Amino acid sequence: MKPKRGLKLPLREYAELLSEFLLPQWRSMVALAALLLSGIVMQLISPQLIRYFIDTAQSGAAGDKLITAALLFIGLSLLTQLVRVAAAYIGENVGWIATNRLRTVVAAHCLKLDLSFHKKHTSGSIIERVDGDTNALGNFFSSFVILLMGNLVLMVGILVLLFRENALIGSVMTCFVVFAILVIQRIRRFAAPYWGKMRQISAEFYGFLGEHLEGTEDTRANGATAYVMQRFYMMLRKWLPVRVRAFMGFASMWITTIIVFALGNAMAFAVCAYLWDLDGITIGTVYMVFHYTELLAQPIEKIRQQLEDLQKADASIGRLRELLATKSLIRDGEAAAVLPDGPLSVEFAGMTFGYEENEITLDNVNFRLERGKVLGLLGRTGSGKSTTARLLLRFYDPRTGAILLEGVDIRDCKLHELRRRIGFVTQNIEIFQASVRDNLTFYDGSIEDGRIIQVIRELGLGDWLNSLESGLDTMLESGGGGLSAGEAQLLAFARVFLTDPGLVVLDEASSRLDPATEQLLEQAVNKLLRNRTCIIIAHRLATIQRADDILILEDGRVLEHGKRLALLAQPDSRFSRVMETGLEEVLA
Repeated sequence: MKPKRGLKLPLREYAELLSEFLLPQWRSMVALAALLLSGIVMQLISPQLIRYFIDTAQSGAAGDKLITAALLFIGLSLLTQLVRVAAAYIGENVGWIATNRLRTVVAAHCLKLDLSFHKKHTSGSIIERVDGDTNALGNFFSSFVILLMGNLVLMVGILVLLFRENALIGSVMTCFVVFAILVIQRIRRFAAPYWGKMRQISAEFYGFLGEHLEGTEDTRANGATAYVMQRFYMMLRKWLPVRVRAFMGFASMWITTIIVFALGNAMAFAVCAYLWDLDGITIGTVYMVFHYTELLAQPIEKIRQQLEDLQKADASIGRLRELLATKSLIRDGEAAAVLPDGPLSVEFAGMTFGYEENEITLDNVNFRLERGKVLGLLGRTGSGKSTTARLLLRFYDPRTGAILLEGVDIRDCKLHELRRRIGFVTQNIEIFQASVRDNLTFYDGSIEDGRIIQVIRELGLGDWLNSLESGLDTMLESGGGGLSAGEAQLLAFARVFLTDPGLVVLDEASSRLDPATEQLLEQAVNKLLRNRTCIIIAHRLATIQRADDILILEDGRVLEHGKRLALLAQPDSRFSRVMETGLEEVLA
């Protein structure tokens, strides 16, 4: 990768970011600015006290003046250190709060993006952006602007005092400062591009790692461990040279700074020697000039460090802004249509959908399900059954046509309202590392414990709850470790009961259960469907015996639709053949 020349700082983007996340902490920022300004004043006074001490001692003045000067210098030095500690404390707090706010904004934004985004990005790469890129901005937020301005003020203050002392000294030191900044900025241009490349490779690596750690069982079962490790080493080999180049850029800035400081000291000695020969300055002034020259190294070094942090921030800010600029294809309804309580009717009106532009998953689907009725949805694998459920929940939007609940286009509903009124139970039950209560309520504190316990007992899990030492506070393992398949499925039903939806979608919810365990769920399903509309994506014949209507999909089209009993009475109907020969034989 060839380094870019003439890299420009996106000052407008920096200003927007700082104003958004630092303005709410303006009091802390004012306090930090006051502390840093006080520290600058103290640093400028210290060399003056040293010069006074040296010149007073050389003149043979009374000792009490020397003692006073020494005590003032010691007190000023201690106060300077206290101010630095206080500034560092406030700066870290400001940075931590701003970083957490940014992390919250990025995480919330990712959760709002539609499924097409999450299909294209691994969980590891998203985590790297939410956490890794945000952490890289810690120093940028903590005190970047104030420290940069403070160091510039310190630098200008030193030069003003040197000009006040002697125009030649001031001119020489000004030339040194301009030269130092130009050289450091020149070196930075070569190093900056590699930080962006390194952040990108880091995201790819953690995305790969997270994906394969999640699928470790499949990897081992299929003997793919060697392949995964080969990819692991290949990515590390790709990462290393970019990381080396990035840190070589850092090293070049560090070495250049040392050389520039040595040149500055040499220039200070040379001009002081010249003026000393002319009897133009005292020995105390010589030391003061040398001390100010050493002090000049501090703001220049700090600016170098801040430019280094800025290199890292450049890449992270760009990546975060790109992520935040990504818009969800699913927009919240503007009409704020309200769905009524109770069971909801469902209608697909000329609905066409495809995951990719050049494919059709569902083609001109039309059907209506009356409120309180149960629809059995059948079809081969890939016919569009699960896609129908995703469209109902607006994980995706149709290309043409509309989906109506109680005559209301779901695109006119607020997403949270729509999903609150639809209960969705799949064959893959997600159990989180959290308490039983939080797993059932998804951290909704408004649901009372009495209601949770009532639902658990109604679903036949009363004995299971009684066996838990901490009751609803018992921690469950991530992935459902320690739970049987039936218990996990019943907990998923409990989640639906607690939200009291008007429409329930069962997406092959019992396909992984053995027949004996499946029978235990029948009572729970009967209660779940009471006074609710339901769509059952069937995998076994037993699950569609309670259906009022039947819809069979084939290649994304409606092959057959009608009342279950009417279709069953027609010997030539597809559903009739399904019931005669078996679901798997006809639809497989």
